[in-house]
Amino acid sequence: MTTSEAKLSSQGSMLEQASDVRGLTVDERNRLIVSMRKVNGTWVIVSRYGDAIWWLTGATTNTQKADTKLDFRTIPDAFRDVTKAMMYRLMRRGRAGRRVPNAVSLSTSMWSVRLFIEYLTNLKISSLTEVSQLVCANYSQTCKTRSGRPVAGETLRKRLLAVEAIYELSQYTDSPMPAYPWFDQTRNIGNHYSKIKTPLIPDNIFTSLFMRAWNVVQGADRLLTLRDEMSYITARSAHVTRTTSKKWRNDRLRELEFEGGIAQLNSSLLEIRCAAYIVIASVSGCRNHELAYLRTNSYYSTEDDEGERYWWMRSKSTKTYEGNTEWMIPEAAIPALKVMERWSAPYQAMLRQEIEMLRAHDPLDFRIAEAEEHLDALFVGIDGKHSNRVRTLSVKQLNGQLRAFSKNCGLEWDLASHQFRRKFANYAARSKFGDLRYLKEHFKHWSMDMTLGYALNESQEMSLYIEIENEFDDIKESVVTNWLDSSAPLAGGYGRSIMDWRARSESIVIFKNHAHMVKSIAQSTAIRSNGHAWCTADDTLCVGNTLERTRCAGGCNNAVIGRQHAAIYQGLYDQLATLRDCDDIGRGGAARVQRDLDRCSKVLELLGYSPIGRRT
Repeated sequence: MTTSEAKLSSQGSMLEQASDVRGLTVDERNRLIVSMRKVNGTWVIVSRYGDAIWWLTGATTNTQKADTKLDFRTIPDAFRDVTKAMMYRLMRRGRAGRRVPNAVSLSTSMWSVRLFIEYLTNLKISSLTEVSQLVCANYSQTCKTRSGRPVAGETLRKRLLAVEAIYELSQYTDSPMPAYPWFDQTRNIGNHYSKIKTPLIPDNIFTSLFMRAWNVVQGADRLLTLRDEMSYITARSAHVTRTTSKKWRNDRLRELEFEGGIAQLNSSLLEIRCAAYIVIASVSGCRNHELAYLRTNSYYSTEDDEGERYWWMRSKSTKTYEGNTEWMIPEAAIPALKVMERWSAPYQAMLRQEIEMLRAHDPLDFRIAEAEEHLDALFVGIDGKHSNRVRTLSVKQLNGQLRAFSKNCGLEWDLASHQFRRKFANYAARSKFGDLRYLKEHFKHWSMDMTLGYALNESQEMSLYIEIENEFDDIKESVVTNWLDSSAPLAGGYGRSIMDWRARSESIVIFKNHAHMVKSIAQSTAIRSNGHAWCTADDTLCVGNTLERTRCAGGCNNAVIGRQHAAIYQGLYDQLATLRDCDDIGRGGAARVQRDLDRCSKVLELLGYSPIGRRT
């Protein structure tokens, strides 16, 4: 009988287990099933309660293996049993009012729990029943500095949340913590330390990254053809030494006019994967784990009644428990997806070979199910720490490669995978706002009404639309904040009205405070950038948005013009001044040119500039 056959069970037996271990004998506890995998239709036990290490299942495929285990050997002996009891309760029921945490959250929670337990051990405390509020208060103070340096707010938050979790979870063990950890019973660590918002990649950084990545993707087919050639030579080199094989490959690369040899080719091939990730993440707004779930043939297109083509990308999302999900993407994403299908093909062949070897040795080996989770994935690589297996790239590995890519572009930016989602939402919102200067073609499909966009395909990720709307609201509030700055000159009919309203200080009576005023105006006012003004019309029919740009400068009641538009009006003024000197535009043309010159001149003066760009 194989090891796997000895560990067969049914999913029902795990579901029927108690949600905590109080009242169970040691043998009964140790037999509890902690995790299982389904292999060829049969449930196989991966870990039991009595194991020193619990291997967790259900993690996203971008999770490194080290983050899917709970190693109780790292817990001081006196607290090992109670820690197991608490972690079992946490993985079965979660904390009060919260979802059951996933594998990575469980691993992170145990790390934070271990820090507190080690602190107790250093105080010669050997049971949670001995922990007082004073001990917790002292731990809170100790956590605020590390090696004499302040601890980051999010790190401190996690450590103190762990103390609250220990108190709550220990109530389901045989040695509960006697009192709530903080003297202030209403204190809530989760609210006290707010999470830091994802940094927004600056436009110049993002544009450089994207264009470099795009160029790499465009040149990928040549490199992949060279890779295929090298694989062919390697297959013919089985009877020679590695040195000879390498020489043959380098010689062939020189014949094909590729500089740098096999080492440079391998480096360039790895860069393709990173570049394709940047392109797809930038134009889709997908989270890292959603791109990790991408498989071959994950894209398709549809046409509406007017012949407009829309491209869609299929994957899976676990962040908001949406499951199988689709995203609207521009056509620019398709070459990157096709490149990754070709790039990953040899790795998928290796993965299938691994699965066949495991199945031949033991058809119920749970490692088969683990390997199958990565079948047909695009963003894969070699896991050198675990017998050179092919697995989906972990988020930690990817972030290291993204930072290297950024550095190779000559950029000083701490790039991380989660930043692309916010940048996408920002660009999509700016496309809708009409204020997008870069990569307009890649985001033009996001200028449509959000409701209509979602109606095109209800399998889309709704939370992404919400994030775009949030960014859109932030952009509008930023614009209104500028309008309400008493030192900011404004032109345009609506702009002059705002300046008059500012001077009357009516906001003191109407709004509770400045923040409320900004938010209220932003929400109640239709604001869209047309490049040379902000238009507040409820529709897009203003002629100043298209045919007659200087109309916004001619006192249009919908227009707000700020100092950031001054360069545009100076440029218009210069062009009109040149046109005025032409002798073939007729009297009517000359009159119109003079009218527009006067409009531009008036705007520049209202903004504090002379028509030639000097401050007045």
